Order: sequence, then structure tokens, then C-alpha cells
Amino acid sequence: MRKSLALLVLLASLPLTLAAEPLTKSERDRAMSYLHATRKQYVDALAGVSPTQAKWKAAPDRWSVAEVAEHIAVSEEFIMTILTDKLLKAPPATDAQKAAAKGKDEIVQKAVPDRSQKFQAPEPIVPAGKFAGLAATRAAFLASRDKTIRFVEKTDIPLRDFVAPHPAMKELDAYQWLLLIAAHTERHLKQLQEVKDSPGYPAH
Repeated sequence: MRKSLALLVLLASLPLTLAAEPLTKSERDRAMSYLHATRKQYVDALAGVSPTQAKWKAAPDRWSVAEVAEHIAVSEEFIMTILTDKLLKAPPATDAQKAAAKGKDEIVQKAVPDRSQKFQAPEPIVPAGKFAGLAATRAAFLASRDKTIRFVEKTDIPLRDFVAPHPAMKELDAYQWLLLIAAHTERHLKQLQEVKDSPGYPAH
């Protein structure tokens, strides 16, 4: 009788043992902290920027403050849509894919904000004057970022089980793609500051 009971207990525990794990508290806290921090930095970076300053360019082929702000805003929605509508609806990654993505959290947070290497933005997220002004751009960004934060706060999806390639960093799991969203914001906020620091940037 005892052996039968022990076997039942073991069998009952197997689904829990084999089930994919959601985010740990540490992982969730890390992503939330990074998303909140870069959210505040975005708002602070646009505070007090006049319409003249927003449109100014250091050169014809350089982005303005308004264009950088737009790129950050549209990128957030673009990446999250790919994440939720494609990546997380695809079959779970193979062991080889997960192994290739493992350990890249720190790399994402260090490499993406590093502006020593430049990349061409994909056509859907190239600034195109989508918003009427900085206030509208900021509102769009905040709506998207708050949606991202709510997702991270509530999701019980095993994000480490879904992997997709990044053009530069190759295989990244879905959790790392979330870190990349915040890292991308950090990267382009540095670009925005470069615009402000350029000779000739209007005083007001």
C-alpha cells in the first residue's frame, strides 16, 4: 500500500517537475527595474525641449531630437508586437537554441547601449514624422512602455523557452528580447543627448 501511495505521489509530481518555469523573481525584478529606469530617462530627456530644438539637426543626414524620440517610441511597439504575436506563438526552442541564448542577459545590457558600433534601422522603425509633436511622441512611448511593463509584471509564460535570432547578437530568448527593448531605449537616449551636445544646437 505504501509503495502504491509513493508511486502515485511521484506520478502526480512529474508534470510539475517537467513543466517549463516562468520568470524567477530576480529575472522579473531586473527587467522591471530596467524598463522603469529607461522610461524615466526618456521622459527626462524630452522635458523642456522646445519645438525649435526638437526639429534641429546637426547635419542633413543626422536625426533630430524629435526623430530619435519617434524611433524609440515606434520601436517599442514594433518589438513587442513581434514578441507577443510571433515569437511566443512559435514552437518552443530546441535545446541547441536555448543553449546558444543562455548567458546573454549581461551582453544585451552592455552591447546594445554601446554606440561605438552603428546600425541601420529597419524601414518600419525609421522616423517618418508619425507624431504631431513631442507631446504626442511621448504619449505614444509611455502607452507602449506601460504595456510592456504590465506584460513583464504579470506574465507566467516561460520566456526562456522561446528563442529568435537578433541581427547582431544571434540567438536571444524572449526574456532577453525584453531586456533589449530597454537597452535599445538607453542606446538612443545617448544619441538624443549627442544631438543636444552638438555645436549649434539651439539654446531654446
